[in-house]
Amino acid sequence: MTGKQRELHRVLIVINSRKDHVSTVVDAVESFVRARGGETIRMDFAARVPAKALDGLDLAVSLGGDGTLLSCARLVAERGVPILAVNLGDIGFITEVTRDELIPACEDFLAGTASFSERLMLAVSVRRGTAEVASFTGLNDAVVSTTGISRMIRLKVQLSDTPVGRYRADGVIVATPTGSTAYSMAAGGPIVYPEMEAFILTPICPFTLGNRPTVVPASEQLEIEVEGNQKTGVALTVDGQETVPLQPQSSRSCRCASPAA
Repeated sequence: MTGKQRELHRVLIVINSRKDHVSTVVDAVESFVRARGGETIRMDFAARVPAKALDGLDLAVSLGGDGTLLSCARLVAERGVPILAVNLGDIGFITEVTRDELIPACEDFLAGTASFSERLMLAVSVRRGTAEVASFTGLNDAVVSTTGISRMIRLKVQLSDTPVGRYRADGVIVATPTGSTAYSMAAGGPIVYPEMEAFILTPICPFTLGNRPTVVPASEQLEIEVEGNQKTGVALTVDGQETVPLQPQSSRSCRCASPAA
């Protein structure tokens, strides 16, 4: 999207401090913003930040790789803050701006000529019975998988009110179009156009040949139920960064939907 000229009053800078020369890039961003009368908030991508510190942001700048961007996206998703994703790693599938392009990209943002891609995200909740015990937002995927080696788990999957099937597998992946080029693709899932309103349900090493990757509308809700009497542990992982154990009992389930659903 492009539009009218913007101002930079508050800018969040999310950093992967392990990347080479990151401090030099941070200094360049901070100098750019301060020269225009704005302020910056600097944080490491793995740190916890008070929600109040994210109020009134005009822009978020992610400095690192894809993992840094995923963390940044979860931070600002509910506030609708645009993200400038800068790749300081070797390969960035979803971090498109290079170090040399950073300041010109900031200038384009101010001029209103920068183009932003709106991406679908996942709202993930964990329930025991009717009680919600955990919730997350993800840009890439939610994975329900075994925590053991060479051990399958048993899952039931339902799409809104319609049963999809039972899975004996290493787990299942619910991916967004952004995440279709990540774990889901490695597990045999399709690559989906990044701005589509759809999710990909991809089984991980299924025991049954009939369990194949499925693309479903984002308007639907997927529920993954952990069956009882598992022979190994089960866990939910969101964007490869947030993890919660799922007790092997039939009353524990994971629900994945669009935040707008």
